[in-house]
Amino acid sequence: MNVFIEQYKKWVLLNPWPLLIVLLVILGCFTWHAQDFRLDASADSLLLDDDQDLKAYRELSDRYGSKNFLVVAIVPDAPLFNRVTLDQMELLASELTEIPGVESVNSILDVPLLSQSGGSLTELAGNFRTLRDPDIDFDRARMELINSPVFSELVVSVDGMTTALQLNLVNNSDFERVKNLKRRLSLKMSQGSISEEQKLRLDDVSVEYQRLKDEVNQLNHETIASIRQVLDKYRPMGHLMLGGVSMIADDMISFIRNDLIKFGAGVMIFLIVMLAVIFRSARWVVLPLASCAYAGMIMIGLLGMAGWQVTVISSNFISLMLILTMSMNVHLVVRYRQLAAENSSWSYQETLWVTMRKMVWPCFYTALTTVLAFGSLVLSSIKPVIDFGWMMSIGLLVTFLVSFLFFPTAAAVLQKPAITNDRQSPGTRITGWLSHLSAKHGRWVISVSLLLGIFGAVGISKLQVENSFINYFGKGTEIYQGLKLIDRELGGTTPLEVLIRFDPEPSINEAQDEQDDELDLLLGSVSQGDPVDYWFTPQKIETVSAVHDFLQRQYGVGQVLSLASLIRVGESISQQTFDAFELAVLYKRMPADLKAALLTPYVSIERNEVRLSARVKDSLPNLRRNDLLKEIQVGLEKELDLKSQNFQISGLVVLYNNMLQSLFESQIKSLGVVMLGIAVMLLVLFRSIKLALIGVVPNILAASIILGLMGWLRIPMDMMTITIASITLGIAVDNSIHYLYRFRTELPRLGDYVATLHYCHANIGRAIFYTATTIIVGFSILVLSNFLPTIFFGLLTALGMAIALFASLTLLPQLILLIRPFAIKTENHHL
Repeated sequence: MNVFIEQYKKWVLLNPWPLLIVLLVILGCFTWHAQDFRLDASADSLLLDDDQDLKAYRELSDRYGSKNFLVVAIVPDAPLFNRVTLDQMELLASELTEIPGVESVNSILDVPLLSQSGGSLTELAGNFRTLRDPDIDFDRARMELINSPVFSELVVSVDGMTTALQLNLVNNSDFERVKNLKRRLSLKMSQGSISEEQKLRLDDVSVEYQRLKDEVNQLNHETIASIRQVLDKYRPMGHLMLGGVSMIADDMISFIRNDLIKFGAGVMIFLIVMLAVIFRSARWVVLPLASCAYAGMIMIGLLGMAGWQVTVISSNFISLMLILTMSMNVHLVVRYRQLAAENSSWSYQETLWVTMRKMVWPCFYTALTTVLAFGSLVLSSIKPVIDFGWMMSIGLLVTFLVSFLFFPTAAAVLQKPAITNDRQSPGTRITGWLSHLSAKHGRWVISVSLLLGIFGAVGISKLQVENSFINYFGKGTEIYQGLKLIDRELGGTTPLEVLIRFDPEPSINEAQDEQDDELDLLLGSVSQGDPVDYWFTPQKIETVSAVHDFLQRQYGVGQVLSLASLIRVGESISQQTFDAFELAVLYKRMPADLKAALLTPYVSIERNEVRLSARVKDSLPNLRRNDLLKEIQVGLEKELDLKSQNFQISGLVVLYNNMLQSLFESQIKSLGVVMLGIAVMLLVLFRSIKLALIGVVPNILAASIILGLMGWLRIPMDMMTITIASITLGIAVDNSIHYLYRFRTELPRLGDYVATLHYCHANIGRAIFYTATTIIVGFSILVLSNFLPTIFFGLLTALGMAIALFASLTLLPQLILLIRPFAIKTENHHL
């Protein structure tokens, strides 16, 4: 250790130029890799890594052919069902079809109008009319579609005033193939069953996957931009809104990119102003800013080099890096200026050396506690939260190294600055007032803290994790407006699916023989045992209809589509019961394109199962997704008497709910790890159980007040706000560590607890005030985001840091005065 200390002093402080050049070369290397920095806003980034429902959902999507499409919701100014409006829609659909990334467009013009054609559904299957036909009765067409079990709330709203175009996007088969291969190999890797050859294959596939993903993202971006250009031309016809997963992902990438720029620029501007006001010296403005820029660029290059993509959750990592690096640098500057003012005879290098030596351990432990806070996020099952935890943990190690290598090295090459009196600097009056409050009004401090603790504890019991994806976005964004319009007028937004597996028929041969005879007479052929001939049985039709009706009765469920929908269309046309025999004939006679739209997505004869597709109205204020899914599960078992192994509930609403419900477990794990880790670190640092408890109390109070406030205000926990308590604990404990460390250092010199309290408030208290102010304002800048969870995260964390600041400078010193954990041993020397 002595050798290391001598080498550090020699190369960092006494001969800094060689090390500074090496550090600049390292910066250049990482800056080069910054060009590989990537953003990710795909739906996969919001899912649980180990969710078994995710595996089932993907299998179901592959089996029934899930398409990638966009939706254009249209509320025309003129009546929807008239020739002028429909002609405009035809032109719009035609122009959208010409866009390279759009494969086809489905609209209300493609919907079969069966009631105006005459005959049974079987007879109409290959010969039907549409709104394109010149002699269509628009009033009858309107009544048919708004009352249709299939098309109402799908292509037209129940009031007949809103319609939608479905834009089917071009599918990149190579990308899908590589994505599935990467997924399978990654699963083998996580299970530990991968071979060395497969590991090499996974590396190659990952590179190919990223290349193809960039191509797909670029094509989607260009396609969406072209779609919006076309829509702008048709704005005069009414209200047009674009929606869909691909559009949301593309807009989210723009949000992330804008957030990175806005957060970084906002934080930088604030830091420049703050440093200038506090220190009134160009040196102490430029050096901390240079450290922030150095640490930020190293981290960006590191992420680019590792191929680590930034999501909406981790989009604020740059601003956090700047804030935390600045906080550590402010502590160093304040300590240097204090030592320089009190020891004017020391040389510049000696003052720098003592500053580094005295600050290394408190800064090291504060960095570790903050690493622990962010590192605890990896206990979550939510991928973007895990990534955010790793990014910030590594980033804090970078911050510490930059603060004790780059900062002192850059400072050492400069000349000794003039000694400045910091006693009149901003913050002195506030810390002086807090010092007086702690020393003279301790009972009030303890009483108020207890009341706030009770307030937080009661509020925590009211916490909830329910949240709506639509409410993640500002009401002025196209994402919000499009989602709300589709949600309210077109049957809901979030997919919910129920898969029913039938048991094998006990008398399958008899049923086959009976229906074969009828089909032979009708079709004029000899049946060869086609399963279609006998699959559609009354029992299956009855089961599907019962589940269909049950789903429609649930609060929050919008449009439901299934085999029952088609049956009811047939019954409405023929005015009689649509039996199993007619379904078998219909299945054989229906044209391929109509079958692909009305039957294939809901029936799998070869697997002996049916699929019901519903959409949940995500914008309903009182919707409780977890309760809804539980009611469906219980209802299918108890009310409809289905065996649990015979049905499966799936869809994005299940995956999203799983993610939300995992938040409570994640919160408990991360908070437990952070509190235990902080207590252990304080115990190691101060070798005192009393000090470990004293140091953690103010920060637990701050975290509990924030969580309690969220409970009282009904602010739901989500993938961003879940991190607030742990981060508040991890960052806020830095104040306690610095204060306790300085108090223990100065008490032997001053020989009196109260005098030491006033001295610490005037010195380390000011540094704590400055760094806390930096963090508070820095987090507050997140309010500039378009993503509401980021806004809540910024404001609530800022409030938590403000509470922690006042607790560290009031409750913490009062606890020290009450418990008196330090033995007073007077010293004769100054340091």
